[in-house]
Amino acid sequence: MDHGLVKRLRQEVGDRLAQQRRMDAAHNLPPMTGEDERQFARALIGQVLEEFARGEITSGRRPPNAEEEEALAAGVHAALFGVGRLQPLLEDPEIENIDINGCDRVFIGYADGREVMGEPVAESDEELVELIQILAAYSGLSSRPFDTANPQLDLRLPDGSRLSAVMDVTLRPALSIRRARLGKVFLADLVGNGTFSPEIGQFFRAAVNARKNIMIAGATNAGKTTLLRAVANEIPPHERLITVERAMELGLDAFPELHPNCVAFEQRLPNSEGQGAISMAELVRRSLRMNPSRVIVGEVLGDEIVTMLNAMTQGNDGSLSTIHANSSVEVFNRVATYAIQSEERLPVEATHMLIAGAIDFVVFIEKRNEYVSGGRLRRYVASIREVTGVDGRVLSSEVFALGPEGHAVPAAPIACAAELAEYGYDPSGGVW
Repeated sequence: MDHGLVKRLRQEVGDRLAQQRRMDAAHNLPPMTGEDERQFARALIGQVLEEFARGEITSGRRPPNAEEEEALAAGVHAALFGVGRLQPLLEDPEIENIDINGCDRVFIGYADGREVMGEPVAESDEELVELIQILAAYSGLSSRPFDTANPQLDLRLPDGSRLSAVMDVTLRPALSIRRARLGKVFLADLVGNGTFSPEIGQFFRAAVNARKNIMIAGATNAGKTTLLRAVANEIPPHERLITVERAMELGLDAFPELHPNCVAFEQRLPNSEGQGAISMAELVRRSLRMNPSRVIVGEVLGDEIVTMLNAMTQGNDGSLSTIHANSSVEVFNRVATYAIQSEERLPVEATHMLIAGAIDFVVFIEKRNEYVSGGRLRRYVASIREVTGVDGRVLSSEVFALGPEGHAVPAAPIACAAELAEYGYDPSGGVW
């Protein structure tokens, strides 16, 4: 495809669309809805392509055939409302990660662990920045700046993928996109792909229904969010869920058939005057005033940890969250580190007491790339640790540990096994 032509046609369609908006405003007409604007843009694209074809014929050149015209129309529409040349990558179900180090340095990671170099996604770094700015303006709950004064950006794309971008702190603008390949995912799906055994699936279901507080830990891109979605989808539909995230990613509110009463909160960054910011900690506090059955914190990274742990100990049992860590036991020190840095400045011993009273289970999910040895990319639950008390530090028992065959197996008795049994957990290996 001639991307220069797509850019030129997109500019023409964009100008006509902007002119229509101005005319509507001048005649005091209500603005078009998003869907109406998309339909109107399709009609404009058809007009512009027809005019382009006539111009080509007049100039003695071959006009685009039906297949080429369809590709041009799709390219112009993607440039207007999608993500431009990124669109085909986001539509490929096998692509898992996209890393871009400047417009022409594109690295594509596939679900089987392969990494290949892709085609440029823009003609220049300036065009790449412009693309990111457009996405920042129309994704999420509020427009997010991406410029010299705001060189970092995190947001959720319309398809649920997570985008993180930087500029002016690197030689060239860079972004990473983590695809949301499994949006509507269930425990049975993760049992089917080998993430964990049927017994652990049964354990998760029972723990959710027994309203146990669960923290999911793992390294970057280990599959924490996907596991959180699957566990959250076991929450009964009559419960009211509040999700709190830095950038929309969980998307539980996108499935009203599973969670009809769900409100998604997103952290708000300050405006150009440095005003209007709403932090994660503030959102967690606000969520507690909105009658939640459960509060789900997408990713714990800072001062919201104390507020969240307090919420877990004040009647909001059954909460879920994720955190970056390299093992299940390391989670407790990571939480303590965040708590020391929080506004409350909790000392380590006080934090460990709070953890012991708030968290019931810590789940550690691991990622291993076995592609180099002819295998594939594996994600699997490697450890589940039950919090059993506190004695200066958190006491815990690893109830599921990594076995010799590469997946977690029962390793110690579960202290609350009788309670989980009331919700269907059978450690003797009953039918799941």
